[in-house]
Amino acid sequence: MPAATRTVQETGPADLPAVAAGLLAEGRRLALVAAHHDDAAAPGGRALRVVYLFVSGPPDTRLEVHVRLDADRPELPTLAHRSFAAGRFEREMHDLHGVRVQDHPLPRRLVRHFHWPRGWYPMRPDAGPPPAFGAQEGPYPFLEVEGDGVYEIPVGPVHAGLIEPGHFRFSVVGETILKLKARLWFVHKGIEKLFEGRTVERGLPLAERISGDTAVGHALAYCLAVEEATGTEVPGEAQRARAMLLELERMYNHVTDLGALCNDVGHSVLNSHALRIREQLLRVNETVTGHRLLRGGVVVGGARLESVPEPGLLRAVREDIREVAALALGHSTVRDRFTGTAVLGADVARDLGCLGYVARAAGLTDDARIAHPFTVYDPAPDVAVRTTGDVLARFQIRAEEIDTAVDLATALAPGLRPGTVRADPAGGPRSGVGIVEGWRGTITTRVELAADGTLARVKPVDPSFFNWPALPLALADTIVPDFPLTNKSFNLSYAGNDL
Repeated sequence: MPAATRTVQETGPADLPAVAAGLLAEGRRLALVAAHHDDAAAPGGRALRVVYLFVSGPPDTRLEVHVRLDADRPELPTLAHRSFAAGRFEREMHDLHGVRVQDHPLPRRLVRHFHWPRGWYPMRPDAGPPPAFGAQEGPYPFLEVEGDGVYEIPVGPVHAGLIEPGHFRFSVVGETILKLKARLWFVHKGIEKLFEGRTVERGLPLAERISGDTAVGHALAYCLAVEEATGTEVPGEAQRARAMLLELERMYNHVTDLGALCNDVGHSVLNSHALRIREQLLRVNETVTGHRLLRGGVVVGGARLESVPEPGLLRAVREDIREVAALALGHSTVRDRFTGTAVLGADVARDLGCLGYVARAAGLTDDARIAHPFTVYDPAPDVAVRTTGDVLARFQIRAEEIDTAVDLATALAPGLRPGTVRADPAGGPRSGVGIVEGWRGTITTRVELAADGTLARVKPVDPSFFNWPALPLALADTIVPDFPLTNKSFNLSYAGNDL
């Protein structure tokens, strides 16, 4: 299949807004922004370099815009007025790298909580060990909604479950939500810093653990980036095995959420059946890679399988899932609770840069398996799309994506054999990009290698980074009891967001 086209364009800070506006007007998507601290031996001397990755497809094209800044006084003009996602990347870059963004419309902290020390930017090479956190500088500046009968409901950051921490502040009148603000980044793990200096092999287990339920998606995006950086030609059989593993990951996660959505509207019996099916799929996963969450299946340069799933078993599981979905949607109470709840319109989803089933439930058709394929799909993925943008649409998309995942997995399985198939590096450009349609949506990872072949910079972007801002907008004018249901219909990753 034709290789992706990746080009690099250098520009100055003053010209960046015009360059970005032109690329966005061409229909390109801003997939990633990463700051790089180049040392004195780098071309141009010591500098802080910012990479903007714009993508489109098909055909699969990636264009990088590189901007060099003064390392002692890094400043950039904001792109937030042209791209909502750019504004969030800019705030993240300021919090972690100390890059000052001029004229940003929302300059307050994004990642850094108010007990983080002033003037300490952990991604800078001179940051040193983490200093002791200090006293709060003040309360987080939540917008307060005032008026007769308005009150606030705080939820979290500690929840009654195993999920990671996140704080939600509801402004409510009666039961109607006027405004919701989500505050995340309570567990900033320093993933990007942990990658630095590792060998590419030692970086893989870290990539697998960025978000535990997306081991294949993040590992694959990382490996594709490393392989481009090293000029590694992955054998076709290994690419097919990777694509199959990606679909197995999609199946077990989607069926889990179908059951959880039923449970949130009181249909616990269907949730029990969904969990039964999930357990079947987890056991299949363990036979395929030796790990219930499919860790170890994707390796740098190839793939490793302990067995190949039986297509007949996957088809039987699909019929089981279809029955659960049909029973749910045939139940008047379930369907009524799903229909018209937490609507996210296409224009809002497009403006925010939403990805995956959140975007496709609102009528957007983006899918990296079509726009940025890493292997030949035959048949081509059937991209499920709805236009209502409600909980019902997000449920239906999940059910239909399971159907497609089974079709793809059973088509990819013939010819695959247990064992490891991989290729060795051949020398490459020392930087690379991996783009994968994970089960939540498009994952993008960019890698740069140092002269000794170790990882100089790894920037992973989970689809949850793009989708979290959509949750509060979808919940406007809904009722408080619909929050758990809506939250599960989005099912965004705290871990994938809180790097």
